[in-house]
Amino acid sequence: MKRITWEQFFMAQCSLLAVRSTCTRLAVGAVIVRDNRIIAGGYNGSVSGGDHCIDNGCYVVDNHCIRTIHAEMNALLQCGKYGIPAAGSTLYVTHFPCLQCSKAIIQAGISKVYYGSDYKNSDYAIELFNHAGIDVEHIPFDERTLDFELASKQELVQDMLYKMQHAGISENDLNSFSERAQQLFGN
Repeated sequence: MKRITWEQFFMAQCSLLAVRSTCTRLAVGAVIVRDNRIIAGGYNGSVSGGDHCIDNGCYVVDNHCIRTIHAEMNALLQCGKYGIPAAGSTLYVTHFPCLQCSKAIIQAGISKVYYGSDYKNSDYAIELFNHAGIDVEHIPFDERTLDFELASKQELVQDMLYKMQHAGISENDLNSFSERAQQLFGN
């Protein structure tokens, strides 16, 4: 097994945190790292003890859920709550930060941002990051890299498709299953 890079490792941590999200619109996870050590983490969800979108639906105003605290903000607030300086650290996040989170990231003194997926990337946020001298880098992350049984699953599906082909399954059905396998495994 090939060892993953630090960037991929921390993006994996973000993906794991995103699984805790209570947002029904987009699950996001973030970690703040200094010297290759996680100093804080967060996911998007409601305030502690409050109603959650997964339980009561989103509270949408102007096409934005106002119930949700974003993952980046939760990670920054965790630093503040426990007296951990965020200045000079690196933030990893599953999706490009929104404008409000971008401003908070800058104000907190974060020196570098890695994000996994583009999501409504704000031109103004990019401008602000550039002006503040903060490096922002897209690190594509495929969550399937966390599946250590992926090769076995791919082999099983290929064997099944082969047997289906030789069992006389219709061409349309076989093509449909093959397309679904390609979507699932990305190959």
